[in-house]
Amino acid sequence: MPLDWLPRDFDIKDHDMGGDEFLGTEPPGVIYEKKPVLDPDGNPVEGLFSAWVWLNNPRQYNSYTTKMVKGVITAMRKASMDRSVVAIVFTGVGDRAFCTGGNTKEYAEYYSRKPTEYALYMDLFNAMVDSILNAKKPVICRVNGMRVAGGQEIGGACDLAIASDLAVFGQAGPKHGSAPVGGSTDFLPWYLGIEDAMWNCISCELWSAYKMHRKGYVSKVVPVLKKDGQWLRNPTVITEEYVRDGEIVYGEMKTGEAYQQGKALIKEATVDFELLDKAVHEMVWKFTNLFPHCLQMSIDGIRAKKKFFWDASKDYYRHWLAANMGNEAFLGFTAFNNRKRTGKDTIDFIRYRQLLAEGRQVDEDLFAEVLPAPKKE
Repeated sequence: MPLDWLPRDFDIKDHDMGGDEFLGTEPPGVIYEKKPVLDPDGNPVEGLFSAWVWLNNPRQYNSYTTKMVKGVITAMRKASMDRSVVAIVFTGVGDRAFCTGGNTKEYAEYYSRKPTEYALYMDLFNAMVDSILNAKKPVICRVNGMRVAGGQEIGGACDLAIASDLAVFGQAGPKHGSAPVGGSTDFLPWYLGIEDAMWNCISCELWSAYKMHRKGYVSKVVPVLKKDGQWLRNPTVITEEYVRDGEIVYGEMKTGEAYQQGKALIKEATVDFELLDKAVHEMVWKFTNLFPHCLQMSIDGIRAKKKFFWDASKDYYRHWLAANMGNEAFLGFTAFNNRKRTGKDTIDFIRYRQLLAEGRQVDEDLFAEVLPAPKKE
C-alpha cells in the first residue's frame, strides 16, 4: 500500500553552521571553491563537485593565521554538509608551499609570552585538525610545495596525498621553539615506522616528495616542471631506483655540483600543475564511482587509528604548548621572525645549553645572551 498518506516534510534543510566571514579571496585567508567532477575525458559531471580549500597566504609560504584556522574549520564543515560535494581537496595558493605551519610573525609578535592567549589559539588549532579528521567526505591533500612543520601536521590529517615532485616534507619545531605535537607525533608512526618518524620529527631535515613516497607517506608524486614542452622530474633529487646497503632506494637529495646543476635547471623551467591536477581529478573520479556511505565508512575506519592517539593527547599537548610560549617558543619564534634584522634564524643553542647547565634563571638577561643581535648598520 502506498505511503503517500503519511505527512512528510520535503523542504531540504540547511545543516551549515555559517562562518563564511572567515572565507574570502584576499590574502591572508582561505578560499573555498567548488569544481565540477571531471570524467576520464575531462568532461564535467552535472551536479557533482569537489570542494577545493585553498590556504591563501603565499607571501608567507601559506602559513596559517588565526583567521585562516577559522577558515579551514568553516570550509571543512561547509564541504561536509554539501550534498553535491564528492571529495575535499586541501591545497595552497602558488607553487612554493602547501603550508609551512603557523604564522611565525603572529606567534612571535602576539602569542609569545602569552600562554593563556596561545592556549585559546590551540583550541582553534585542535578544532582545525579535528575538522579534517571528521570531514564527511574524503580529504585529498594536493601538495603543491613545501609541507613543513604545522603544514605537515594538517597535511597528515588528510586521507590521501598527491604531491608535486618539487615538494619537501619535514618538521621544524625542535629547531624553532616548539614540538610537532599538532599531529605529527601521532600520525607519522603510522606512515613511516617508529624510527623514521622519530628522526623526521626531531632532525628538522627536509625530505623530498620521492623519499616520502618511498616511505609510504604520499600516494603519488608527479612532475611539475616543463622545459621546451617536455616534463622534467625534479633535477635536485635522485628519482631513479638504486641499491644502497642492499636496499632499493630513491628520493635522496643530490649533493655538490649535481645539486647546483639541478637548481640551475629548475630556474630555466616553468612550473605547471597540469599533471598534479589531473591526478587529483582522477582520484575524485574514483570516489565518484563508489557508494558514498560505504566509502565514508571505509575512510572513517582507517581514520579511527590516526585519531586514537590524537584524541588521547591533544588536550595535554595544548597545555604544554601554552606553557612553552613563555620560554623556548618565545626564543625560537623571536629569532626566526627577526632573521632579516639579525642574519640568523635560530638562537645560540650551545650558549643556551651552557647557561642551563649553570643553573641560570630563565629571564630577560638569559634571553639577551642567546638571541641573535641585530646586524650593525
